[in-house]
Amino acid sequence: MQPQDTGVQYSRWNDSSHEEVSVNVPTAEVSGCSRIYTKMCTGKTGIAVKVIGGNILLWTVFIIGYVTGYYVHKCK
Repeated sequence: MQPQDTGVQYSRWNDSSHEEVSVNVPTAEVSGCSRIYTKMCTGKTGIAVKVIGGNILLWTVFIIGYVTGYYVHKCK
């Protein structure tokens, strides 16, 4: 069994009311979702993904509205 590298450190200063808690998590334990989020939602790639997603959403709503309007206002 391997020792865990994670640790929680608590330090309290006696001369003031300042308390500090720090948690160290090694990068190997970062989940896949966090890595995907960091890669796809930040920087230039993130901007491109958001623009493409916005266009897809816009056209999807437009097509659904067009088809719905066609059937609602269709002459008998």
